[in-house]
Amino acid sequence: MEERIVSSDTESTEEHSLEQSLRPQLLETYIGQDNVKNNLAIFIEAARNRQETLDHVLLYGPPGLGKTTLAAVIANEMGVNLRTTSGPAIERPGDLAAILTALEPGDVLFIDEIHRLPRAIEEVLYPAMEDFCLDIVIGKGPSARSVRLDLPPFTLVGATTRAGAISAPLRDRFGVLSRLEYYEEGHLIEIVRRTADIFQTGIDDQGALEIARRSRGTPRIANRLLRRVRDYAQVKADGTITFAIAQESLELLQVDRLGLDHIDHKLLTGIIERFRGGPVGLDTIAASIGEESSTIEDVYEPYLLQIGFLQRTPRGRVVTDLVYQHFKLEVPQ
Repeated sequence: MEERIVSSDTESTEEHSLEQSLRPQLLETYIGQDNVKNNLAIFIEAARNRQETLDHVLLYGPPGLGKTTLAAVIANEMGVNLRTTSGPAIERPGDLAAILTALEPGDVLFIDEIHRLPRAIEEVLYPAMEDFCLDIVIGKGPSARSVRLDLPPFTLVGATTRAGAISAPLRDRFGVLSRLEYYEEGHLIEIVRRTADIFQTGIDDQGALEIARRSRGTPRIANRLLRRVRDYAQVKADGTITFAIAQESLELLQVDRLGLDHIDHKLLTGIIERFRGGPVGLDTIAASIGEESSTIEDVYEPYLLQIGFLQRTPRGRVVTDLVYQHFKLEVPQ
């Protein structure tokens, strides 16, 4: 798959280290997601007043919206340590046992991509979440015996982009379920300004607005675009990001005013030019633009569906009138 600047699925090693310095530490400095934030503030304060651990929390939603950041904020608000791992990294029950027995009382264990946990690992996790104990089988055959280890009370924070892929027994053991939504333009402007201050880069209101509106509602993309615009401003101007500088640099990066890049353009114009706007099957689209059908379905389509540019019908994909208006084409009768 071609690397895209507007992709929120992955972040490079350089981006990951930069993100660490940009992430807020407390709920009051966390921008956006007001409903999630307000609910968590109540649950955290209640748990602190009772001197108990916070209920297990499941954070779900599209990538790049701040699930990992929110897990760190929860740990900071509770005044405990954060232990981080991911679903694919836990391959055997012994791996999970090593992680759980190393926890201190009250710690927050964050499991990213929790929907990718193997089923055998989930079975070990159930008693750990409910009763704070771990059942381990020692030996094999007739001499095998089960040993129960007590664990310190802890809070499990799970993050996933695919809540439907989590098994019902695991999902039911989370006391707090929070969905993170795409960000509003105003919140993205705040994030862009905050990041620019950290980078010590000058930016005006229109420059921040231009970056925010092309960020597809995702803070990770907003910060990535800001870094590239900052580079352009330092080389081509005096280092200050204005509306004109933001517009020029983003056009150079082939990111249009709705956050669509050249791959989105190729997908949409391909359906219009080759298939008269649809309906057309997913496999046919994939073959015509040289991409895997799973990549189109999981990576390219969600945002196009969200902004109303694409529709899924029983007969295939269809572009809407909004696409013709965006490309300044005549809408066919």
